[in-house]
Amino acid sequence: MSDSSRTAVGSLLRRCWPLLAAVPLGAVCGGGYALVAPAQYQSSAYVMVVPTTPGDGTSSIDFAQAYGRVITQPEILLGAAASTGVPMAELTPLVQAVTSPDAPMIQITGTAGTAARSAAEANAVADSLVTFGNAASKDTRVRLLTFAAAARPARPSSPSRTLDIAVGAAAGLLVGGLGMMARQSRAGAAGSDAVSGALPTPRNDQPEPVAPAPAPADEAQAAAEAEPAAEDRAGRKHAAAAQGRR
Repeated sequence: MSDSSRTAVGSLLRRCWPLLAAVPLGAVCGGGYALVAPAQYQSSAYVMVVPTTPGDGTSSIDFAQAYGRVITQPEILLGAAASTGVPMAELTPLVQAVTSPDAPMIQITGTAGTAARSAAEANAVADSLVTFGNAASKDTRVRLLTFAAAARPARPSSPSRTLDIAVGAAAGLLVGGLGMMARQSRAGAAGSDAVSGALPTPRNDQPEPVAPAPAPADEAQAAAEAEPAAEDRAGRKHAAAAQGRR
C-alpha cells in the first residue's frame, strides 16, 4: 500500500471512527439482549361465526368483528381464567383477537412463557367465547364454532436473534452518525475561529488630517472697532483743550 493510500485510510478512520465503533457495538448489544431476554411463545386458535339462517353471511361477518372486540371482557375471560389457573388480570394482556373484514373468522392468540401454556390460553379463551356467543344464539341468529384449536408452537416468537441484532446495528448507526455530525460541527467551528484569529489586523499609519487654523477675523474686527473709538477720544481731548484756552 502506498503512502497516499495509507494517509487516505487513516484520515477516513479518524473521521468515521464513531460510526465504525457504534454499529458493531449496537449489534453486540442486540445479540446480548436476544440471549438474556426471556422467551415468549404464541399460539392461535380460530373461531368461526356461522348464521343459523342460510344465506345471511353479512351478519356473520359483522358479529365476528363484534365478538373480536369484546374478547377481553370479564364475561369471556372468567371461564378461561378458571380453566387455565391464570388470574384474569394477568390473562387480559396476554390474549388478543384479530378479525377479517371479508370472512367470519376470529383469530385468538395467547402469549406465555412456555409453548404449552400459550396453547392452553388460546384454546381456553376460544372455548369461553364459543360458550358466551352461543348463549345468545337465538337473539343474534348466529352460532360460534371452534374452527381450529391452538397447537404448541415449535419455537418462541420472541426474542428473535436476527431481528434484535438488526435493531441494535440500526441504533448504533444512528448514534454513530449523530456523533460524526457533532464532531464535524465542532471541528468546523474551531477551524473558523483559528482562521479568524490568524488574519492580520489592518493598520492605519496615515496621520490624521489637521484642521486649518481659523483666519484672524476676530482680531481684524476688533481693530476696526477700536479705530473710531480712538479718534473719538482724541477729538474730545482737542475740544477740551480749546475750551480751556478760551
